[in-house]
Amino acid sequence: MLKSPSLENITGIRHAFFTREGGVSEGIYASLNCGAGSSDSPDRVIENKRRAAACLELEEDRLVTLYQVHSPEVVTLTDPAPVLAERPEADAMVTRTPGVALGILTADCAPVLFADPEAGVIGAAHAGWRGALGGVVENTIAAMEDLGARRRDIRATVGPCIAQSSYQVGADFPFPFIEDDPGSVILFRPDGDTDKHLFDLQGFVLRRLKDAGIAARDALDMDTYSAEDLFFSYRRTCHRGEDDYGRGLSAITLAEAP
Repeated sequence: MLKSPSLENITGIRHAFFTREGGVSEGIYASLNCGAGSSDSPDRVIENKRRAAACLELEEDRLVTLYQVHSPEVVTLTDPAPVLAERPEADAMVTRTPGVALGILTADCAPVLFADPEAGVIGAAHAGWRGALGGVVENTIAAMEDLGARRRDIRATVGPCIAQSSYQVGADFPFPFIEDDPGSVILFRPDGDTDKHLFDLQGFVLRRLKDAGIAARDALDMDTYSAEDLFFSYRRTCHRGEDDYGRGLSAITLAEAP
C-alpha cells in the first residue's frame, strides 16, 4: 500500500492507497480486488476488504464504500451501517466520526483523500473526468465545511490514476472542459499525427483543488494503466478485450481515542 507524505504524519488519521497486492483474488482480479461490482467471487472480495480494513486497524464492517456512478454527490456519514446496507449512489463521503474508514474504488479514475486535522474531519472522493467536471471535488470540500472543517486547513492528496501519456481522448472531448474553464486547454496535448488528444486527469483534479482554495494539495504520480503489477485499469482491460477488471481501494479514517 502507498501513503501520502502530506497525510502520513497526522496524529489520529490513518490512510492508504492500496495496490493490487496482498489479496486472495485470482486471474484478472489478482489479488486485492475490493470491487463488489466486479464479477469476482463475493467471498474473495469480502476477504480482501477485511485485509484492507485490518491494515487501517479496523474491522471489515467499519470500511464503507459506495455505489459509484461518476456523479458529484456526497454522503455525510455518521453511522456506517445504513451506508453498508444500502450502498447509496454517490461518489464521495465525509465524516467526523472516528473508527469509520471512507473507501473509494478506482481503476484509472482518481481517488482523492482529504483531511482537516484541526477540525477532525475527513473526506474521500472518486474523481473521474465526469464527476470532477461536475463538481465532486468542490462538493466534498463544502460537505467537510458543513462538519466544521476550514478550507485553509484541509489537506488533499490525489492517488494513483491514469497518466496523461496513457489517456487518449477524442477530438471533441476537450470542449466542455474549455467551455467551463478556458485555462483547461493546458490539460490537453495533441496525440501525434491523429486528431485526438492526451488528457491530464491528475492535473485536472489538482487544478480543481487549487481553484477551490486548497493550498495543501499533492499527488502520487503513478500511472494505473502502465503499472500493471500494482494497479487495476479499466482502459487496459478494454484494450485487451478482457471481460472485467478489479477495483483498487483508497481509504482514510479517524482513529478512535484510546
